[in-house]
Amino acid sequence: MADVSHGRSDISTHPDVSEMRARYDRMLGGRDVALVDGPVFLLGLYCAVSPWILHYTTSQPALMTHNLIVGIAIGLLALGFTAAPARMYGLSWAMCALGIWMIVAPWIVGDSPDAGVAVNNIIIGALAILLGALCAFTAAKSASKP
Repeated sequence: MADVSHGRSDISTHPDVSEMRARYDRMLGGRDVALVDGPVFLLGLYCAVSPWILHYTTSQPALMTHNLIVGIAIGLLALGFTAAPARMYGLSWAMCALGIWMIVAPWIVGDSPDAGVAVNNIIIGALAILLGALCAFTAAKSASKP
């Protein structure tokens, strides 16, 4: 019977090892912001469910739908950042735009919101701006690396 076991597990002598290492480095090159993906997803999840947590589903039905849609959009951006970082980190500024929209939305979409609704959207918006700017800055920094 032929011996088909591999006696060593080191691939340093493989002829394509340098190409494989370069490809691996390219794949992970834009992953400096990997720690931001989770908080962005959690922010989107909270934004989507916040009308039910703060109980403004009956007093602000338009904002309920609005927060649900914007929360899903933020969550989808986070999933995109994780699944295809090289393509998606260019959309980091969209997070900032969503954050600005979340800050002004209670007065545009809502109907004379109370303080709790306004503060909730302002906090969500500020966090979206902060995380979006962090993603954009880090993506720009990693793109300028040689």
